[in-house]
Amino acid sequence: MDVVVSENPVAVLMSLAGIAGLSGPAKVKKLKGIATADDLVHRKFHRLAPNELWVTDITEHPTREGKIYCCAVLDAFSRRIVGWSIDNHQDSSLVVNALDMAIKNRRPAPGGIVHADHGVQFTSWAFTRRIRAAGLMPSFGTIGDGYDNAMMKSFWSSMQIELLNRKRWRTRIDLANAIFEYIEIFYNRQRRHSQLNYESPVTHELRYEPPSIPA
Repeated sequence: MDVVVSENPVAVLMSLAGIAGLSGPAKVKKLKGIATADDLVHRKFHRLAPNELWVTDITEHPTREGKIYCCAVLDAFSRRIVGWSIDNHQDSSLVVNALDMAIKNRRPAPGGIVHADHGVQFTSWAFTRRIRAAGLMPSFGTIGDGYDNAMMKSFWSSMQIELLNRKRWRTRIDLANAIFEYIEIFYNRQRRHSQLNYESPVTHELRYEPPSIPA
């Protein structure tokens, strides 16, 4: 008897069985001539404790003066933005400043992962060196695949809808101030997330109880 199904269940079952179509599995793109860290996340973003996994990315938005760029670092456990940086250009200092803020705010234990895409800012020596100096591990998704950093892309989408696209911004400082208020006042402390039992990131972290150590 014929069974009609969509391609998604078939793809899932084939993946679980370790088989692929005649064209073979998708090829992973790599940067030529540049050694980068492996993907330590593999799209598995769920974490049970703070500072186990940070994801980071850059977005840009225009003003009448010109564009501004924002780099943010998000804790996968609570969706909280733990570090961010804003500037009128995007280079390694933009991402290092955001990471520095996250490290100083959180003081993570060694072994956590910092996951990014293969943008030149993130694959820079300065960014990777700062990660390793803090005892953390760099991780990079495949090139040109937004799903490999889907949690960070989801945050940018929310900010785009709830802030950036709601008006035309006159100056860079106007937009920078608005981004600060959105992240620190609204998103981290007030915005509720369905994946966090409709709690804000800060509230979700306050409810966290680390596992007890047996005597």
